[in-house]
Amino acid sequence: MKTLVNNSDFAKAIIIAAPGSGSGKTIFSMGLIAAMKARGLICAAAKTGPDYIDGAYLGLAGLGLKGAGNTINLDPWSMGKQRLLALGASHAKNADFMVIEGVMGLFDGAVDGTGSTADLAAKMQLPIVFVIDAQRQSHSVAALVAGFSNWRSDVTIGGLILNNVASPRHEEILRTALKAIDIPLLGVIPRQQDLQIPSRHLGLVLPGEIDEIEDFINRAGQLVEKHCDLDRIFALAQPLQSNRDAAELSGSKLNPQKLSPQKLNPLGQHIAIAHDQAFAFCYQHWLNDWRNSGSSVSFFSPLANEAPDADADAVFLPGGYPELFGEQIAMADRFFKGLVDAAERGALIYGECGGYMVLGKALKDREGASHKMASLLPHI
Repeated sequence: MKTLVNNSDFAKAIIIAAPGSGSGKTIFSMGLIAAMKARGLICAAAKTGPDYIDGAYLGLAGLGLKGAGNTINLDPWSMGKQRLLALGASHAKNADFMVIEGVMGLFDGAVDGTGSTADLAAKMQLPIVFVIDAQRQSHSVAALVAGFSNWRSDVTIGGLILNNVASPRHEEILRTALKAIDIPLLGVIPRQQDLQIPSRHLGLVLPGEIDEIEDFINRAGQLVEKHCDLDRIFALAQPLQSNRDAAELSGSKLNPQKLSPQKLNPLGQHIAIAHDQAFAFCYQHWLNDWRNSGSSVSFFSPLANEAPDADADAVFLPGGYPELFGEQIAMADRFFKGLVDAAERGALIYGECGGYMVLGKALKDREGASHKMASLLPHI
């Protein structure tokens, strides 16, 4: 296996996009990170938009390497260009290669195109690897690529991945059709029935719900290594514009944080954060901002009946799926006592989405059963 080396002073990055959801972006992105890691590269990962779950898979794929293992969100809807550049630079400063997974279809966002994967690509000046679910189509794939590649002049589709290809004959037909398109084909991935991620109402299930997730990631990596041209994908990737800007504006490529004044103010001096399968939705850049502002961060698990640290002056209950664990949470007496104690000592308590649900009088699970909660707020 050929080892890849980044001779640039800056991390190289690529954006993974598709015509629409369900094309295979997440599994390909996860497999690409695992395959590049096996080639000797330090990989960082990011998810376009506010989605928590897809990024968790990418973070697991890069886990175990310096500067990797956590995924940031790059959201062109809620973040300005400067913030996007700074976050990308900071997150990838110890990496060789950064994979940014897109959201939905390439141009899906607001009516004016903002908030889309294409919007992010234009702002960060990064090329796109376009993943196409090729099942049940042949020559139409060329028309699809022609349309997407010419829709915005400030967005570059630098290479194609054909996913779910049924047979060698199907591949031959697709390759013939794409000869009319001047975009390189970087991979042809055959249909895989055993590499599917189940979904629920908010998107994919959490990685912890997949049995033998490490083996799942390894198989995705082996699939991408076998059927895709990693050398050409790596060559297509561009040094992060954010790193270059950071070097110019701060005088040091290692200090890109100076680029962005738009940090999120910390909730307190010591922030205790619920973190387990029921409360999994917390943005990595929030944690980074709070720590960089001088706050300390600790974690506790309501599912393990743990209370927030007694000296925390802020408690954060992030979103997740508490409705899947209603009965277990209802029995967590130490957790609820810790919340009451925090409220009585005047600590700030912030519940978001699923965390907000738990602060009410009761929570209804997916079967409709009601479970007693913290009763710090009057809602059910």
